[in-house]
Amino acid sequence: MTQHVLVPHRGAGPAGVRAVAASVERAASGVRFEYRLTGDLAALAIPPRAAQRRADRLWEHTCFEAFVASAAGERYCELNFSPSTEWNAYAFDGYRHGMRVLALAQPPSIVVNETAQLLSVTAAVEFAAPGDAPWPWRIGLTAVVEDRAGVRAYYALRHPRDNPDFHDAAGFAVSLDGSAR
Repeated sequence: MTQHVLVPHRGAGPAGVRAVAASVERAASGVRFEYRLTGDLAALAIPPRAAQRRADRLWEHTCFEAFVASAAGERYCELNFSPSTEWNAYAFDGYRHGMRVLALAQPPSIVVNETAQLLSVTAAVEFAAPGDAPWPWRIGLTAVVEDRAGVRAYYALRHPRDNPDFHDAAGFAVSLDGSAR
């Protein structure tokens, strides 16, 4: 699985962050995402573990996200994975249009590991992209990292706009082939 380095918007992230990386791969019945945040985690606001459940507004704190779209069409979905193990999934008809909760057959499997210098969040999700989108899928891997002062930094594979905007399809930079589907 290839690790992709996520870069902070405008090149500046919280002082405690050394690196943010993410990877994605096809799993037997879905997709597996892995996020790795390294640095001085004591300087960051990491949500404490909670019961694994669907929750809103996870992006307001440290959270890892994935955006999944077909190579054709405008529909996409957004997946949020918090270090708390809370999660959410949304479907969109187009750029920030037609947002609705995306039903999943079962909640994602989220595993969190944390040391003083490493936060690792792995999420396995069983789902079909919006409209059972044809392959390949375009994936945007992103993260919001909050420091203890409440300042947030936005990490992505690329930032195509002047303001952070993970929904911009130009940032869906990883291609995932489903030939083994």
